[in-house]
Amino acid sequence: MTPPSSLTGRLLDAWHNRAFLLKAASFALVGVINAAVDFGIFSFAYYHLQLPIVTANVLAWAVAVSGSYIMNTMTTFARESGRKLSTRAYLSFVLAQAAGLVANTATVLIASYFMPVLIGKVLAIGASFLVNFSLSHFLVFRKRPDAP
Repeated sequence: MTPPSSLTGRLLDAWHNRAFLLKAASFALVGVINAAVDFGIFSFAYYHLQLPIVTANVLAWAVAVSGSYIMNTMTTFARESGRKLSTRAYLSFVLAQAAGLVANTATVLIASYFMPVLIGKVLAIGASFLVNFSLSHFLVFRKRPDAP
């Protein structure tokens, strides 16, 4: 069995090196937080402000995607972003997330012809995660030339 100090050292090393799987886990955790934000804002806007479904959904997505950009810049992709927020990176992130929204919607719609909608929605969440993380990792937050 590995002594705790060695395990701690390896975990810290993995954290500092920003291993791909660690980034994916961090991105997923931020996604869980943003899903809760999205759901809460949607519910409030739809039920209490009585906004139409599409308007409430777009509002909730816009707030959640903004929070996601900030959290991912400061945590998941801190090394690549230098923990600096920028309009260009934000707009790239929003476009990447919009692609995930399209992937999610298309997946659940197509899947609904072959399986129960809620199972299709679970597949859609997975599809949008793959699209969102891939675009964020390889395009939005790609390694900067001046990064260590």
